[in-house]
Amino acid sequence: MNNMNEIAKNLLDIKAVFLSPTKPFTWASGIKSPIYCDNRLTLSYPEIRNNVAKKIAQIITEKYPECEIVMGTATAGIPHATLASYFLEKPCGYVRGKAKDHGRQNQIEGKYEEGQKVVLVEDLISTGGSSLEAVEALRSAGLEVLGVISIFTYQMKKAVDAFANANCEYTSLATFDELIDAAVELNYISGSEAAKVRKFKENPQDESWINA
Repeated sequence: MNNMNEIAKNLLDIKAVFLSPTKPFTWASGIKSPIYCDNRLTLSYPEIRNNVAKKIAQIITEKYPECEIVMGTATAGIPHATLASYFLEKPCGYVRGKAKDHGRQNQIEGKYEEGQKVVLVEDLISTGGSSLEAVEALRSAGLEVLGVISIFTYQMKKAVDAFANANCEYTSLATFDELIDAAVELNYISGSEAAKVRKFKENPQDESWINA
C-alpha cells in the first residue's frame, strides 16, 4: 500500500471516482462506462481539496517554474486553479467554454498580458477535447501555455494523440491505471472486475467489455 497513489485512494474513498463493472454508467456521449468521475466532490473535503491543490502547485513549481499565471477551465477547474495559485502566490484566471455573448464578450477572465506563460488546470481529461479548446483560446490570446495539469485522466489514446498533435504536454495527479490498481488493493473491486474495466479503456466505443 506504500506505493499506492494517494490521490487515487482519496478519489475512491469519497466516491469522486465511482466504479461499477457490472452496471455501467452512460456518459453524455452515449458511451457505456464502468467508471464515473466527479472531482467536484473533492471540494467538500478540506484535507483532500488542499492536498490536490498543493500537489498541483508542486508540479508547477517543479516542472514549470517560469509560470506567471495559473488558469482554470470553467467551471470544474476554477477552484483548483484558484487554490493552487494561492499556495504559489501567483495570479489566477479562467477560460470559459466559449466567449460570453454580452458585455466585453470575454472567453478568458482575469488580467493577463500577451506573451505571458500560463499553466492550465483541469479537473478531468477524457478525450482531451475541452481542455485543448481552452489551450487554443489561451494561445489565440497570445499566451504561452506551458502545460495542462488535471486531477484525473482516463488515459484514453484519443487524448494522448490529441495532446501530441497540439504540441501540449499534460500531467495528471492520478491516472486510470493507478486508480484501478488502488481499487483492487483496497478491495473495492476484484481482479476479474479490474480486467473488465481495463478492457473498457482499450476501446471505450467497444461494449464487449460488459460481457467479458
